Amino acid sequence: MTNEILIDAVHQEETRIAIIKDKRLEDYDYEFDAKKPIRGNIYLAKVIRVEPSLQAAFLDYGGNKNAFLPFSEINPDYYQIPQADKEEIKRSNGGNIEDENQISTKEEISDEPDDIGGDELEEIESDRKKSKAVKYKIQEVIKKNQVILLQISKEERGNKGAAATTYISIPGRYCVLMPNTLKGGGISRRINNSKERKKLKTILDNIEVSDDMGLIIRTAGSNTTAGEIKKDYNFLVKSWSKIREDTLSANAPSLIYENGSVIHRTLRDIYNKDIDKIYVEGDEKYKVTKELMKMMLPSHAKKVQKWRESKPIFQKDNIQDQLSSIYAENVPLKSGGSLVIDQTEALVAIDVNSGTSKKDYNIEDTALRTNLEASEEIARQLKLRDMAGLIVIDFIDMEKFANRRAIEKKLKESLRSDRSRIQVGRISSFGLLEMSRQRMRSSIQENSYEICPHCDGKGSLRTTESIALEILREISEAANDKRASTIQAEVSIEILNFIVNNKRDELSKLENETGINFKLAGNNHFRGKECKILSFDLKSNILGKNKKEKDRKPQNKNQKNSHSKSKNSSNNKSSNNKNKKNPNKKIESKKNINKNTKKTNDKSISNENIKDTKQTKKISDQPKKSKQTDKIRNENYIGAPVADSKKNKDKKTGWWNK
Repeated sequence: MTNEILIDAVHQEETRIAIIKDKRLEDYDYEFDAKKPIRGNIYLAKVIRVEPSLQAAFLDYGGNKNAFLPFSEINPDYYQIPQADKEEIKRSNGGNIEDENQISTKEEISDEPDDIGGDELEEIESDRKKSKAVKYKIQEVIKKNQVILLQISKEERGNKGAAATTYISIPGRYCVLMPNTLKGGGISRRINNSKERKKLKTILDNIEVSDDMGLIIRTAGSNTTAGEIKKDYNFLVKSWSKIREDTLSANAPSLIYENGSVIHRTLRDIYNKDIDKIYVEGDEKYKVTKELMKMMLPSHAKKVQKWRESKPIFQKDNIQDQLSSIYAENVPLKSGGSLVIDQTEALVAIDVNSGTSKKDYNIEDTALRTNLEASEEIARQLKLRDMAGLIVIDFIDMEKFANRRAIEKKLKESLRSDRSRIQVGRISSFGLLEMSRQRMRSSIQENSYEICPHCDGKGSLRTTESIALEILREISEAANDKRASTIQAEVSIEILNFIVNNKRDELSKLENETGINFKLAGNNHFRGKECKILSFDLKSNILGKNKKEKDRKPQNKNQKNSHSKSKNSSNNKSSNNKNKKNPNKKIESKKNINKNTKKTNDKSISNENIKDTKQTKKISDQPKKSKQTDKIRNENYIGAPVADSKKNKDKKTGWWNK
């Protein structure tokens, strides 16, 4: 079995890393230069708001959104209380922690079916929360504009800002330094060998760790010498000293410490002695990888080699084809079954299907074999796709209790290599298994996809008939306004064709009943339900504030109206100034205005009568080849010419051709 790490750094915008075990893709990581992860970074931030209802604070650290800092994650050093109370809280929070830090930990998966993951660190933190909550509240000890050094524990996601903590953790190759955790330390629970644990405990006791610091020996520290662990510890102490110096000279908000690039994290957290080769494609990243390996493990630097073949590096062992499959919704299984993975806002749903798997003699054996294979593949897909949060798996139903327990055990064993904290439940009577996975970063779907502008991310579109009927209902609603003389609707081409070919008679009937002139127009830029409905009175004034407008706002017409209003207002001002100079002319002008208004009222009444007589004429009763009816048709025609009809032969101009 060969284990390799492939690094694709040909393009400067993106770096891709694949972990290969026996020609099979086991893990995948990537990084965009334009959007680097901030988890693990240390910032000097300023308190923007203290929220008593949440018992949390929001801090400006320089990101897009303010960071969320819970009260339980605030070190007592930042409390504005007497020093004696600070020391008492620190002593109550101290203890021995036998696990890795929250940022780079690899959690042990317990054999207990109800609770997977969890560690002594979380138990100590829960005790610390209780002791703080009894004595103080966040609004009593944290103030606005207070400067705090924090570390990002969760990435920004959607509308949520990043989550932060003031308990700093600096991960190294073999150790994790916690510089502001009192007497915290221990050995990773993933090291099960009792002799190895005793040896590491002796090494840890011989390291002179300051009383106000904590040190954890990671899983990678197993089978290493005391000198290598001590060297890694000294490097972390120097890094913390550098962080303190930079903090004193910085102004909030500012970046103090960066967790490292994707190559640095891979060599630090994933690389082990079982890796045979590290191939790098790209001159610049090859030099960076070589230098990092010389600094971390000088004796292993020879494993880093430059990719010199003509074909791309991910074409090796068909890795690119395997990588493309993680974007698909359906994942085939070797037995003939398949997985259907659907990621939603609330949870990740995984459905197991037997498919063409028919090698066994009964249904129970077929279900067991397919579910066992699916359990292994599910653990792999969750890691490759970075899916996290609540995960619900719908296994094939099995009647035997022992078979269901075998599936649970297989799933836990397959999840042991996952670096995220995981909790796994039991298979219910409905055949569903619930589990949760720690969110280390954004999933591939969130980073590589964007919401479809046509369906708004739903994956399906409303039918043309449904949208057209909704628009017709809104047109009939607008026709209830007695002031309306003309209703103009601008819709997409698909909706226009449907209304013209299927709903022409209904619009003609509505036109005759209301006496309103309907005009429909197609817009090539509109899609789906986008439309614009405007109502006009007899004087061609727009009624209301375009209440029937959907998804688009007319800009040109509003601008024209605003210009006309400004002109009218300026004319009124000038006329008022003139009237002030000549008051006698003002009285005469009033008399003239009264005479003119009587004349215009008489004309408008006659025009209304003419308009009504035109509108009451039915379109279907008009002769086709008369010049007068053609003029009326251009004014009142409700749709474009129907396809395959005689009307297409007459080359006439109308609003549908504009």
